[in-house]
Amino acid sequence: MTLTTLVSGGSAGMREAAIYSALQQDLGRSGVHLSTALILEGLPDGKAAAPPQELAQDLDIKRIAPGCFCCIGNLTLRVTLNRLLRKPPARIFIGIADSTHLAQLRDFLSHPPYDDFLELTPDLAL
Repeated sequence: MTLTTLVSGGSAGMREAAIYSALQQDLGRSGVHLSTALILEGLPDGKAAAPPQELAQDLDIKRIAPGCFCCIGNLTLRVTLNRLLRKPPARIFIGIADSTHLAQLRDFLSHPPYDDFLELTPDLAL
């Protein structure tokens, strides 16, 4: 099962910085860096934090055009997730700009086929 965290709120740069901070905390606790994929909605705002060097080599970053995953039928998210899950990472962070439909996105990821692949963790809200 791939640990999956939904990240919402703040700017794109703030979401990315929060993800990198969470990854560094995990590394500090376990001493082991897990292969990680980031699915980030929208383009960076020019203030994106660079991934820490010790994490950068194991990160797979996918950017998706801006737009509510729920309202556009989750098609782009489905395609991206399906590609990632062919060789599943240990962790996935999904960064979304607007938390309005966070509950619907969590529900979508909790049902087939994704319930067999993803273990949802508590959301990271900024």
